[in-house]
Amino acid sequence: MILETFQKFALDMGIFNLDYKSVIMVLVSLLFLYLAINKGFEPLLLVPIAFGMLLSNLPLTGIFEHGETLSDSGLLYIFYMLKPVLPSLIFLGVGAMTDFGPLIANPKSLLMGAGAQFGIFFAFTAAIILGFDAQGAASIGIIGGADGPTAIYLTQRLKPELLGAVAVAAYSYMALVPVIQPPIMKLMTSKKERVIKMEQLRPVSQREKIIFPIMVTVVVVLLLPSAAPLVGMLMLGNLFKESGRTLRLSDTASNAMCNIVTILLGTCVGASAVGPSFLVLDTIKIVILGVCAFGFGTFGGLLVAKIMNAVTGGKINPLIGSAGVSAVPMAARVSQKVGQSENPTNFLLMHAMGPNVAGVIGSAVAASVMLSMYGGY
Repeated sequence: MILETFQKFALDMGIFNLDYKSVIMVLVSLLFLYLAINKGFEPLLLVPIAFGMLLSNLPLTGIFEHGETLSDSGLLYIFYMLKPVLPSLIFLGVGAMTDFGPLIANPKSLLMGAGAQFGIFFAFTAAIILGFDAQGAASIGIIGGADGPTAIYLTQRLKPELLGAVAVAAYSYMALVPVIQPPIMKLMTSKKERVIKMEQLRPVSQREKIIFPIMVTVVVVLLLPSAAPLVGMLMLGNLFKESGRTLRLSDTASNAMCNIVTILLGTCVGASAVGPSFLVLDTIKIVILGVCAFGFGTFGGLLVAKIMNAVTGGKINPLIGSAGVSAVPMAARVSQKVGQSENPTNFLLMHAMGPNVAGVIGSAVAASVMLSMYGGY
């Protein structure tokens, strides 16, 4: 009797229920934690994602189990059930933290933000060629926008079974912006282009900053109604910030709420990357296509910036085009860093913020286009 009790106790221990897929996923989660904590790669995102992945891949926890009722479900699965609304709440917080002034001062930055969405459509086409259906290809392609919440929003609407792989790839490449972008930037530009100094941006009035989010919401949602959850929340958060009358709401959206939602979204998305569904051939394809999407997004933004530089007679430093991906403000900082390494007196940060925030709008619009085209299938 005592022996049987000990045997049952031993069989109920997680260590005796580990399989090779669980071990691999635990090691992957530990790698992500190392990169986030020791190397500083997007820790606010990678730490909750990696820990959620760790918890769900440790055997017998039941933390990501789908029960017959809510009370029978695991904690992180309950978080996961909130995923349809969490990306939009992230956008509300992002809007409250974003200054669209550089974009308003230089509207041509929209072209660079649009050019950076080339990576989305390149990866979409490549995914179709590799055998993914349109919904899966759209979910993979959106990684090129370098916008984790947008990738999660679109994938959970079109292809929920790919959510873990797409989210992990999107956030991983966002964290690797300072590693991935500089080689492409230097390959695409000459020394002469990289040292170009740009004129100071004009001051932007508060009235312009108040009108901008209202105008963008009306125009974009009239053209693409499916963009309302993302673009609408982004612009509402920005209106909180710029109106001057709702500072408490702006502070809550950009701090407490955004932090809470990041914890919930990160841990539940990480938890969705469980071994049996994650360690498949499609995941390898997604990881490869994701880095291609990101690389071609950077390429597209740089190409548009080079064309604009030629048209303006050398007044635009093409390096700011790489900030057209929506990794805010990291991509803009990379533009500044690369530019200043070539010319220590060069300050490109505010110029790069224009295409950077344009990229946020661009990726949301691109996701809405994909949703409008393939969401009904």
